[in-house]
Amino acid sequence: MMNDTKNPNAADIALRLAAWWETAARDLPWRFGRASDWGVLVSEVMSQQTQMSRVVPYWTAWMERWPDARALAGAPKAEVITAWGRLGYPRRALRLQECARTVAEQYDNQLPHTYDELLALPGVGDYTASAVMSFAFGERIAVIDTNIRRVISRVFRGEESFGGAASPVERETARRLLPENDRASVTWNQSVMELGATVCTAKAPLCDRCPIAGQCVFLRNGRPGLGERRTRPRQRFQGTDRQVRGLVLNALRELPADSVLEREQAERLWKDRIQLDACIVSLDDDGLVEMLPDGSLRLPQ
Repeated sequence: MMNDTKNPNAADIALRLAAWWETAARDLPWRFGRASDWGVLVSEVMSQQTQMSRVVPYWTAWMERWPDARALAGAPKAEVITAWGRLGYPRRALRLQECARTVAEQYDNQLPHTYDELLALPGVGDYTASAVMSFAFGERIAVIDTNIRRVISRVFRGEESFGGAASPVERETARRLLPENDRASVTWNQSVMELGATVCTAKAPLCDRCPIAGQCVFLRNGRPGLGERRTRPRQRFQGTDRQVRGLVLNALRELPADSVLEREQAERLWKDRIQLDACIVSLDDDGLVEMLPDGSLRLPQ
């Protein structure tokens, strides 16, 4: 039973989504109880701003190599950065290793079981802490990400979700819609998130395939505002510092172990020398590369 008297259809929607989840959920390797608590956290960190289809092979290889926090904590930084590959935002890899060290040293290699303790871990924010509490520990807690916000806004409020930070109203609505039963609340979080990722997408929702189309206020109202703004604005990549940083890191990853990228090799990666130098300095500041006295670069040792 849903704890939201202002939405009489909420309980029916939850049942329909739960049935849909059973048959339509993507078979990701960290789902359905097949991953450790630590594996669930790793999947959530990797999935931030990254498509699930890209994450799967990296997550699988990562967990085979470093199956728990202690294993990752003791890994060389260069190996961690290399294993992160092209997932993007490589600083996340080092933050994940910092998190692993804290878990290994302060919690005897076991993830803490409270929201506040999870939130205090390096690199763990509200969403990740909530997701681990729900998906790994089966606790009743509202998980709020872009997909969930979009579905709730459309289905219950009949309005488009325009991204940005979650508003107090959105957070309160998500909390009120959460089923009282722990297990049902986990299914609710998973199914709403999956619906937003695969059916109720930002620009081209597949309303004809939606299991709750008949209850959707947004669809009934003619989908007002659809496409006016993306829930996650498309970011320009070509020519940005992100692209240049990625070129440098990829060149280093492709070198044999313990090799360096000579200054001349680095300069051939990008024509704008000023931008290239600034990006190399920022990579060094982030701990992702080491600058040697002769100007060559290497992954951190």
